[in-house]
Parts: sequence; structure tokens; C-alpha cells
Amino acid sequence: GDLLTKGTKTRKAEAISEQMEFLGSSINSTTNWMVTNVGFSATTDKVDKAAAILADVILNPTFPQSEIDLYKSQLIDELNVDLKQPGTLGRFVAARYTFGEHPVQGTPETIKAITRKDLLAIYKANYYPNMSTLIFTGDITLAQAKLLAKKYFGLWKNPARKDVTETLLEAPAMPRTNENQTIKRFLVVDLPNSGQSSVTYSKLIRDEGKVECPDTNKCVSNGNYYVANVLNSLLGGGYSSRMNQEIRIKRGLSYGAGSSIAWRWSDANFITRCQTKTVSAAEVAELTVKEIDRLVNDTASGSELNPRKNVLNGDFGRTFETNSSISGQIADLLTFSLPYSELNSFMNNVEKVSPQQVKEFAANNLRGGDIIIVGDYNDFKADLAKRFPNQKIEVIKADDLDLNSDTLRKK
Repeated sequence: GDLLTKGTKTRKAEAISEQMEFLGSSINSTTNWMVTNVGFSATTDKVDKAAAILADVILNPTFPQSEIDLYKSQLIDELNVDLKQPGTLGRFVAARYTFGEHPVQGTPETIKAITRKDLLAIYKANYYPNMSTLIFTGDITLAQAKLLAKKYFGLWKNPARKDVTETLLEAPAMPRTNENQTIKRFLVVDLPNSGQSSVTYSKLIRDEGKVECPDTNKCVSNGNYYVANVLNSLLGGGYSSRMNQEIRIKRGLSYGAGSSIAWRWSDANFITRCQTKTVSAAEVAELTVKEIDRLVNDTASGSELNPRKNVLNGDFGRTFETNSSISGQIADLLTFSLPYSELNSFMNNVEKVSPQQVKEFAANNLRGGDIIIVGDYNDFKADLAKRFPNQKIEVIKADDLDLNSDTLRKK
């Protein structure tokens, strides 16, 4: 996705940037686990010319080898720096260790192995009308949008293959996890002389994701989506969340501690994050587990939960302040095949979440996760054994770590 704007059959990358700049516009492309977005913003009188460039980028990319080499070099340099940071390394390890995925940014080895042939194959397999949606937001009528779509995308054809159809993805049927113990595995990545450590709790949540599809063409939001978001806001979704209160505000062990949920089609990746002094890594791990247990064992009061709901609804409201953020909301609905009416019910669905639902969701889904600490093991080894005396600790030296291996270890 990031290389789509690097040249077309009629325009070089520099020309694309210069032409969009001349229009007072910009064009960008991004890719995540679920979707690729390519878009522009422009004043109303420049939309036609900007749309012509957008169509050229989408329909006629050339992926110049020189641009591929430059982009790969830049990305590998960034990764080599980032992977020396405990926080980034902790997230990358969790992607492989807990979620069974590769890091979405790739690794230096996987980026190096990508060829122009690979990019062309991905483009050919995925970029066609049946897999795409054109979204206009702003000072434009439906009639004007249709004219632009027909003018610049009207000749775009689907591949002449029987296997290319507009279908919904189906997640594998997996049982929910209801573990008796909070920690399933405990991994330490020993990074000598790191100075700081990252502490992560990661848990794959099965079948509690964003959508349910009673039939093949109609999907609805899973009610637990809202419960999960309220829970996340309570635990680590802001400055006044429980984790930040306990770790930063009360004890000064970090500049910030929080949690997040990354949604897939059905499953969800739950993760907490905190970076701290290496000597306090074990204490932060203990506090993190205590906060997970408190969600499971205690029912939050309405007076604590209601402000967290207000934060969620306030953040949601701000996503309608710009045309690009509105487009993003619509794109999210399309990605998960949800109706547009979901936007009108978001706030009400958040308000409906009860303290008991939060507790039940935590009990059904948050236990049985992995604690991952990245830092200088010698600095917290004794404290870790003291705070977790019955816990088996797996240790991997950072020099022996291989993010491309299922075992995380170099052969």
C-alpha cells in the first residue's frame, strides 16, 4: 500500500507529489491487517484534477525498482533502530508469541526478501472493483461523485477469473477461553544494558470480535465489541484509567501505562503496555496482573464506569470533525461489512454496557494471557522470582531472538 504512490505509467513519484502540491492537496496510502486505504484531500474546485491523479495511482502503479529499493532500505533502517527499543521489541514478540501473527511492519529479514514480483502479484490479486469502495466526503453531491467515479474508474474491470467474487471472510469457529490462571506463560527477552524494560500482557480473544454474520450478506456488530471497549477504557484507555493510576500516578514507575484492542474479523488482540526502569519491571508486571484480576473478581461501580464511557463517546464524537476522519469511520464499517446505521447507535450501545457485563467479559476472555518483559534480566531477576515464586519463566537472550521463527529462537 505504501508504495502505490511511488509512480505510475504516466507519472513519476516526484511528479505525483508536485502535481498534488500544486493543487494544494496531498495523497497518501496506508495498509493494515484488514484493509488498504488510498486517498486525497483537496478543495472542492480541485477535486476533479486530484481524482484523476488518484485513479492513475490506483489503476496504473508501476512499482519502480529504484523506489522499492529506497523504501525497503529506509524501512529496514527504521526497524533496526526500533528493535533495539524494549517497547517496540515487546510488541513484536507479542505479535508472534501470543497472536501467531508476524509484526505488521515486517522484520528486516522479511522486508529484505520482498521483490517487485511479489508486489505485482499482490496488486493483481487484490486491487479490482469487487474488492474496492470509493468514498467521497465533503462539499460534493451524489451526482457529482457518480460522475467522477464513472469518469476515472468506469473502465476498471474485474479479472476474468471465476474465483474472484465479492465474499465475506469467515473466521474459524473457536471456543472462548475461560482460564483459571491469569498468566498462561511468562517470557523474558534479556536485553543487556537496556536501562529500561517494557512489560506487556497479551491475550488473544477468540470469537469476541467486531462482527457476526447471521447470513452471508448481512453482518451486525457483536454486542461484546462495546463491552470490550468499555473494559479497555476502564483498564488502560487514558490518563485516568486504572493502570495509569496505579503505575504512574500513585507510584511514579512510568510515564504512562495503558491497554488496547486490535480488532480482526472475528478475533481481537488484547494487549497492555508499560515501559519502566529496569529494576521495577517485576513490580509493574505484578501490578498489571493485579489489575487484570481486579476486572475478573470485582464489579466496577457505576461512578467509575460512567466517566470511562464518556471518554469513549467523546473520542467517537471527535472522529466526525474532519472529512478525512468521517471517511475513516465509513471505511471501518465497510471493512467489517457493518451497516452505516452502526454510527448512529455507537453512543447508545456504549451507554448500555453494565458493570456486570464488563466483569463477565473479563472472566471469559482476559485470563490465560502472556506476560512479556523485555529488559536487562540481571536487574530484575531476583525481584521477579520473589514476586512470582511459582511461575515458570522462559528466558531468551536478545541476541538469540528470531522474530521470523515460531519458536522465537535462532537455529
